[in-house]
Amino acid sequence: MAACGGGSGPAGEGLRYAEYLPASARRSDADINHGGVLGARSLIAVGLGVAAFAFAGRYAFQIWKPLEQVLTKTAKKISKPSFPSYYKGGFEQKRSRQEASLILGVSPSADKAKIRTAHRRIMILNHPDKGGSPYLVTKINETKDLLESSTKH
Repeated sequence: MAACGGGSGPAGEGLRYAEYLPASARRSDADINHGGVLGARSLIAVGLGVAAFAFAGRYAFQIWKPLEQVLTKTAKKISKPSFPSYYKGGFEQKRSRQEASLILGVSPSADKAKIRTAHRRIMILNHPDKGGSPYLVTKINETKDLLESSTKH
């Protein structure tokens, strides 16, 4: 039995097979296989996670160009003012009702309450005490007077 390494020699010369080990040192087949299966399962799970991440990244890079264009267009739309462009040109020599309504931002057929509200809003923004121009204030007041004089209600 000593030739077969009956377990009496130094640790390096011990038995090579589990069947020759004493009963207390033996591990069951389930324990031996279980450790190997768990290791393989975890490696497969990690590999699948890396592959999923790689495919998601590839997909994100593919859709980024069209998405970037959409975001750029949306940002340009948002940054544009929602009101129409400014009235171009200076004041006419004789003020018309049309020009007066453009200055105050009301319709030519607006009633006195709307005219007064629009006049007040513009005067607050352009008052000389707040840094506005006295010339513009004069023109705004003339505009209000013209619209109120030609309004019936």
